[in-house]
Amino acid sequence: MPGISIITALPHFVTQEEHRELTSSTPASFSELPAVLYHQESNSSITLDPPLDGFSTQDCSSGTAYVLSTVLIFWSATAGKGLQVTYPTISLHAISRAKFGPSIYCQLDETLDVDEEPSADEELELRELRINAQSEASLEPMFEALSQCAALHPDEAEEEDEEEFDDAFIDADDVDNT
Repeated sequence: MPGISIITALPHFVTQEEHRELTSSTPASFSELPAVLYHQESNSSITLDPPLDGFSTQDCSSGTAYVLSTVLIFWSATAGKGLQVTYPTISLHAISRAKFGPSIYCQLDETLDVDEEPSADEELELRELRINAQSEASLEPMFEALSQCAALHPDEAEEEDEEEFDDAFIDADDVDNT
């Protein structure tokens, strides 16, 4: 799945309460469980820098942000399409109260979609996404939901780095204290 894509339909999702009910008994298949909605922000807008081909400024101007367990979505009801971002693509997210107004600021690393890593000489270009909420009070719950969902999708490169240092720690019981 590409890190950033345009979608023409919202994926099926359930609320956290519906998810608890679904998982209260062992499901036939865990892979068939729908995504879980962690936060929904109506009457929001987004800005993309640089813009994304096929998703105009007008498409970004009004819609609903969905923080799902699987992906982050901005759905533009007027355009009948949305923008879907995978969590590994979000290299940074933060609450911003900068000149653009209250928003969730995200840096999107699209190099995950490319087979080869950029060379040291190439400058890494990141796309910036701002989710603009109507109310500043919405920022903290949206940020917390993004953080929880991002934790469900750890960075594979970080996991590989951690495995390299597994042998760096020793058990105190294995140390000879003579």
